[in-house]
Amino acid sequence: MTPPLDIGIIDTMIGFPARNMRKQYAFITKQTHDRESKEDFEFPVEYMFKDVPDKKLDKDADPLDVTLREMDLWGVEKGVIGINGDIGERAVREHPDRFVPQLAVDPNDGMDAVRAIVNAHDTWGISSIGVFPAGTFPQVPINDKKMYPLYAKCVELGIAVFCCAGIPGPRLRFACQHVELIDEVCYDFPELVFVTRHGCEPWADLAVKLMLKWPNLYYSTSAFAPRYYPKAIIDYANTRGADKIIYAGYFPMGLSLERIMGELPGVQFKDEVWPKFLRHNAAKVLGLPTG
Repeated sequence: MTPPLDIGIIDTMIGFPARNMRKQYAFITKQTHDRESKEDFEFPVEYMFKDVPDKKLDKDADPLDVTLREMDLWGVEKGVIGINGDIGERAVREHPDRFVPQLAVDPNDGMDAVRAIVNAHDTWGISSIGVFPAGTFPQVPINDKKMYPLYAKCVELGIAVFCCAGIPGPRLRFACQHVELIDEVCYDFPELVFVTRHGCEPWADLAVKLMLKWPNLYYSTSAFAPRYYPKAIIDYANTRGADKIIYAGYFPMGLSLERIMGELPGVQFKDEVWPKFLRHNAAKVLGLPTG
């Protein structure tokens, strides 16, 4: 059950240190109502993490160099990153072999969001988009009609959707991310490759049921330290779901790669699950070479 950490890991959620964390996460904190979120927290979910790596990183260092150094140190061959800012674009331009571009999309932008997807696909070769229903303003549920043009365009272009599901970490309303909403999306878009982010809790059992039902539905482990992977997900990966569970970290937002890689050996995946979890499933979803 030892994870092959030298396999060339594909991390489906990695980022770069923020020189100004409050500014970077203002799109979330502006929606919160509690005093801690608005005044005390630099990172909207820092109450959930003992150590926020971003706070300890050298703000004068090149963010791209910091992330590459961590990837090299811990065996991460490729990382899925957002290209909504200058640092993401530079990373893909300078290191196309290391970074896989993804566009974060706000369904409130309507056709502008659809056009942005097409432009990013043509310009950067994106193989996925990222959606954060609870973080949009106003919130847009997973199955809302505003989402449907995005889903349709992703099917047309053959790219995946990575979508946060379950109760969000920031102190925002959660109804828009209830896992049951995914069922309608999979029914209406059976060709859509849909990957959940951030745990699906407290509905991990429901997520498993839906993955059994829908062939193109996947689960990624973003924002969860390995010791807290839901038991339902581990059991599913070890039985019928070895092809459905995808590794994702959360560096430098809430988890260090050191902590993640240090805890992975404690996850009770079967030997045959590890290569799929750490590399092959992500490669399949993102259209990358598996070798």
